[in-house]
Amino acid sequence: MQFRRNLLIASFAFVALCVAGTNGLNGQDASHRGRKYKAPPPTSTVTVTILRASDEKPLENASVVFQLVGDKGNMELKTNEEGKATIDVLPTGSKVLLQVLAKGYQTYGKNYDIDKENLSIEVKMKRPAKSYSIYENHDAGASEGSGGNSSSDSGQKDPSKPGADSAQPKK
Repeated sequence: MQFRRNLLIASFAFVALCVAGTNGLNGQDASHRGRKYKAPPPTSTVTVTILRASDEKPLENASVVFQLVGDKGNMELKTNEEGKATIDVLPTGSKVLLQVLAKGYQTYGKNYDIDKENLSIEVKMKRPAKSYSIYENHDAGASEGSGGNSSSDSGQKDPSKPGADSAQPKK
């Protein structure tokens, strides 16, 4: 009889410990165990369309690079046959630097605020401009406003000015 009573008390104690253990592991109840879930920030869908400035036809296979301002790394996409590249992982409310690189065209770069759920950006790519050369003859009116050298300062001496023979090496 004594044995049965001790066995009954021990079994009640065991059940009480088990119930206490499942209800409060380290002061937590069963519904709050594990890692705390943090929902990802809302994202926006950004569609970039790349067109040629000359005829507004789409540019295929242009590199579209997204870099979040203040973040390391970047994301690069290529445009499809319609000249479009779409990305949907940029956080809403962020700033992004958009760069476009296409062979035979000037590089494009600009900062954008991602403030909408859906954002469309259109970029018109230009061909590179002709380089300015001091070795070519330019009219005086064009060179004055550009801050460059005038056409009289092309590196050749005027024979009517004194010291003109100093430009030629003596033999």
